[in-house]
Amino acid sequence: MVPVDLAHAARLQHALQVAADLGKLYQAELCYVAVTAPTPGPMGRTPEQFRENLEKFAAAQGAEHGRPVSSLAMISTDPSIDLDDKLLQARRESGADLVVMASHVPNIADAIFPSNGGKIARRSGVSVMVVRES
Repeated sequence: MVPVDLAHAARLQHALQVAADLGKLYQAELCYVAVTAPTPGPMGRTPEQFRENLEKFAAAQGAEHGRPVSSLAMISTDPSIDLDDKLLQARRESGADLVVMASHVPNIADAIFPSNGGKIARRSGVSVMVVRES
């Protein structure tokens, strides 16, 4: 499973490449997951349009890296609050046995607020690879 933020996909290139490389090595399907609100946003005016954009993104990744792919769009009334729970739900629904996700550059706030990757690693029940993006 590869969580993505479609609005910032260009900044996820390292994590996307690591996921693709692991998929090739282990002959695994990659499931791209994204969370959105039911209201209009930059990646879709409706949840259905967002889902279509995620499917197109996943298909492009599959074509680029030669891997079978799927996608799972999760809808949340407040993605900033529900992100971790929605990603954990997606992990269960997808049946993924590995999560490959991008990290942010660490800062002082990490001492107060745990990272998404840390929460997913603690609560997902599967291996989680957090890839540092520069």
